[in-house]
Amino acid sequence: MAKVLPKIIGNSLNAISYIAPKYASVKALDIFATPKKGRLNPKQKAFLNTATQSSLDYNDLKIQTYNWKGTKETILLAHGWESNSFRWKQIITDLQAQDYNIVTLDGPAHGQSSGKQFNAILYSEFINVVANHYNPNVIVGHSVGGMSSIFFQHKYQNKSLEKMVLLGAPSEFTKVFKNYVNMLGYNKRIENGLNQIVLERFNYKPSHFSAAKFSKEINLQGLIIHDTQDKIIKYDEAKLISSNFKNSTLITTEGFGHGLRDKSVNQAVVNFINA
Repeated sequence: MAKVLPKIIGNSLNAISYIAPKYASVKALDIFATPKKGRLNPKQKAFLNTATQSSLDYNDLKIQTYNWKGTKETILLAHGWESNSFRWKQIITDLQAQDYNIVTLDGPAHGQSSGKQFNAILYSEFINVVANHYNPNVIVGHSVGGMSSIFFQHKYQNKSLEKMVLLGAPSEFTKVFKNYVNMLGYNKRIENGLNQIVLERFNYKPSHFSAAKFSKEINLQGLIIHDTQDKIIKYDEAKLISSNFKNSTLITTEGFGHGLRDKSVNQAVVNFINA
């Protein structure tokens, strides 16, 4: 049923698009931007309660942050889609052992942050607010958290940052959009409508939002880690970012998938931070 449901939704909105194309496209975008999971459960809360918690504001939205205090450099961790700050538990433990000052945030509509919808552009604004408050030296982003980190640094050129780590990060927003369109089987009316709504809301077409293109203007040390068997974000995306991010190193893994949950990945990140 889980595999059939997207097609049912797609077919329903396709039919509506012949009568009310704008409405169908708006509904399609709402579905795309609304996470189904990522809020905290009791087990996750127990771990996150070991941090000092603070709430910051972006417009009328609350940004939940967590800080494990240390005497060394500040590391900011940005999770991906349908996740939250708990996803960093193991690497937080590893960094705590070396007395780093660790900060995480919950993205829009995730964890304990407010909001009902999520996108990389809004997330990049959340990251900017948090970065201005905590002045991180290193930012680590997984999946769309990595893409949003690039969007943030490209726009704001934060002066405190020295290093950036991208884990399984997508490069082209157009590919993310196209995968969604294909998954639900939307027709051209809805696809074109989605592109038009992005232009209206963000003043640019989806093709503008390219992590590879933006990374050309990022003057940080970069580490990119991506798995060849990542079924969510293809390995080619990492190669595209790497070819444009001039001061970056690409580490290729095999068998860890999109989550990249392995001790060797954590160790590579820690080694990069220590270097």
